[in-house]
Amino acid sequence: MSKPGRMNFLQSLAAVLAGNIVYFLLMPHLPPAARHNPARPDLGVLVDFWFCLVFLGLIKTFAKRSKNKNSREEQH
Repeated sequence: MSKPGRMNFLQSLAAVLAGNIVYFLLMPHLPPAARHNPARPDLGVLVDFWFCLVFLGLIKTFAKRSKNKNSREEQH
């Protein structure tokens, strides 16, 4: 696996783990419609996916900023 592919996989994995942890910690406090019921597809799955997507966006943003900061420091 190439380095960019490995990095993308690790970032995605971290986002899914963090998103699920936060979702399941907050699930008892969410409205009943936003809670996941394992017996059937429901709105809770979409809420969980949204948490993971937010974490992926944050991870990608911080990784890009860190990469840009490092490249600017190397130029000076």
